[in-house]
Amino acid sequence: MELKQPIFKPYTTHEIKPEGWLLRQLSIQAKGLSGHLDQFWPDIKDSQWVGGQAEGWERLPYWLDGFIPLAWLLDDENLKKRAKRYINAILSSQAEDGWICPDDHKDRSRYDVWAMLLMLKVLIVYYESADDPRIQPVVEKALKSLDRHIDQAPLFNWGQARWFEGLIAIWWLYERTQAQWLLDLASKLRGQGFDWFSFFKHWPYRKADGKGRWSYMSHVVNNAMMLKAGPLFWRLSGENEHLKAADNAVKLLDAYHGMVTGVFTGDECLAGTSPVQGTELCAVAEYLYSLEHLVSVTGEAKWADRLEQIAFNALPATFSPDMWTHQYDQQVNQVSCSRQDEPLFNTNGGDANLFGLEPNFGCCTANLSQAWPKLALSTFMQTSDGAAAVVYAPSALTTTIQGSEVSIEMETDYPFRDTVRFIVDSEEKTIFTLWLRIPQWTSTARIEINGSVIPVEPAEQAAFYPLRQFWEGETCFTLKLPMTPSLVSRPNSLVAVSRGPLVYSLPIPEKWLQINQEMPGHEHPHCDYEVLPTGPWNYGLCLDEAELEQSIQVEEKPLDEAVFSPAGAPVVIKIKGRKVDWEMKQGAATPVPGMKWVAEEVEDLQLIPYGCTNLRMTEMPLVKANEPGE
Repeated sequence: MELKQPIFKPYTTHEIKPEGWLLRQLSIQAKGLSGHLDQFWPDIKDSQWVGGQAEGWERLPYWLDGFIPLAWLLDDENLKKRAKRYINAILSSQAEDGWICPDDHKDRSRYDVWAMLLMLKVLIVYYESADDPRIQPVVEKALKSLDRHIDQAPLFNWGQARWFEGLIAIWWLYERTQAQWLLDLASKLRGQGFDWFSFFKHWPYRKADGKGRWSYMSHVVNNAMMLKAGPLFWRLSGENEHLKAADNAVKLLDAYHGMVTGVFTGDECLAGTSPVQGTELCAVAEYLYSLEHLVSVTGEAKWADRLEQIAFNALPATFSPDMWTHQYDQQVNQVSCSRQDEPLFNTNGGDANLFGLEPNFGCCTANLSQAWPKLALSTFMQTSDGAAAVVYAPSALTTTIQGSEVSIEMETDYPFRDTVRFIVDSEEKTIFTLWLRIPQWTSTARIEINGSVIPVEPAEQAAFYPLRQFWEGETCFTLKLPMTPSLVSRPNSLVAVSRGPLVYSLPIPEKWLQINQEMPGHEHPHCDYEVLPTGPWNYGLCLDEAELEQSIQVEEKPLDEAVFSPAGAPVVIKIKGRKVDWEMKQGAATPVPGMKWVAEEVEDLQLIPYGCTNLRMTEMPLVKANEPGE
């Protein structure tokens, strides 16, 4: 039996190299928390995975999942050496029967094998970077051990909810061995795993869970991860139901829990459409990873649109600009990050939106490492007839197409600018297609090549435009993606401002107050902070939907070293606004303003990209500029 083939196939760190602002962002990550956890954080430094006594489950593999591609994308020998030390320890500790997880207790049946599925994925990430020949036999032995293990100890808890993660390693090994038992193992995982496909046909989570109520079925990270389950299993089943499973799931999640940033709420379970309920960092990272699989398997550009929306908005907003601290939960309307005795979150604690080392729970401390490196590896993907530009960010691809050595460089300040310049260099004259994603939000895209302008007709949804021709020597061309400001309607008569892939927010003047100085391991710079407002935030926007462009002024600024920071925001939207009646409770703005009064004064406001903010107002009411206040 042959597996169904994905439309696009990922490239590796051998072919893709980040450039421009993306390279600087990865360098910031390497200089921040992700690049140093192994030097001081017990759950990495002293993990049971490498013979220590600290956590021996998901945290080390979570961290390695991003640290490994980060090291190779940056071509940093120090980072590579440190990654190899962990991999060497993990490989050398594999038991004779193939069991690869920490084995400090006799009853393996009590060990949730989600961690094994995750570590096997990490080993593949390592292989694709380091070409280590030891990896394949270790993965094969481990999967055989898993096959025997679940005969007597069926999947439970996290492993049951995340069974499909095992397909990543299974398909990787099957494509190298064609061994039938791997397909059988995939079927066993499907049979023992939670049936997400049937669940979303009669989905019960059309409102937030009650306070303190928790379940694997409404857990925000599980829901973000399961979006790739259908397309992954479709490779075996061939059933359209599985290929399209994410379409219905995303539609429901958007309708009942969706945020303007492209993610859905979950603090830590699905939490409705209130802009203050928050979304867990792990859900942001795993949603991005699911979307990368959805783009690869289906070839549908809409998933790449969503990938950019989340990556350029929700992802950078959930950690500090220097990436030394992060939140567990980020809020779309986030006017204060302070410790609360009675938090508004449904299942998370009063520290969940602090910026720190491990606020609320440490999984996000480790898992924040994977998002940027894997996004960089998704800028280009391989197609049967060439290559596809999937995510627009500065990067370079070097590969072989139709037997010819080809390099494709993507020069751009996108998403802060609307122009992407491509430089294609082919050693020999060869014909291939370069597929260019045309986002749904633009209606006047055009390609400027060889002195000609090719207008791209707008489509009902995002699509890939096939630029097919003979390529020889160096060819330069430009893709223009004009960005027009728009208002996004949100519940309770609130609106948000978007332009291109970016959502814009009102940044709130802020003060960072260090806390928890007495806690070991929380020394500067990996310490904890409350972030408190030092200026007003209670505004309505004076915008006329019918004449939106006339009431908005866009100002572009030079790109800073840290583009995702309040001070370094590369683009600003200038608008008018008026203060409105809006209360603050439990350390947060109320979900809806009272609107009992509107200030007389019309003020000049500046919105910046959501991902550049720490404190912000994003969903706000519309108010008239010329109506008297009350």
